[in-house]
Amino acid sequence: QVQLVESGGGSVQAGGSLRLSCAASGYPVSLSCMAWFRQAPGKEREGVARIGDGIGGVRQTYNDSVRGRFTISRDNAANTLYLQMNSLKPEDTAMYYCAARKGGCPYYTDASAWTVRSLDYEYWGQGTQVTVSS
Repeated sequence: QVQLVESGGGSVQAGGSLRLSCAASGYPVSLSCMAWFRQAPGKEREGVARIGDGIGGVRQTYNDSVRGRFTISRDNAANTLYLQMNSLKPEDTAMYYCAARKGGCPYYTDASAWTVRSLDYEYWGQGTQVTVSS
């Protein structure tokens, strides 16, 4: 049984940093498409970043709203996913969820379609709250 447990959320001021972790059990993160999604009150859940093996090696994909500020990574030995968040903005405030699907990451004709495809992921963590104040 695959289980995902997030940690690392908290409250920071704008411009600050946080590092989220997602400890996985039951299946290797190295054989999975792993992603971070977030959901703010009254908004749809959206993909923030994802990582998976692709042609030529590990491939990371980012939502345009976080590219250059957030970095997704994984530690295969620890079976853990990370999200380093720098230069945080108030609009980053949300509940952040770790998600996983066995196998590779799906790709679409619309390169940004993955950000709204939460149903592609079989397994979800309980979420960790990130609050950024101005």
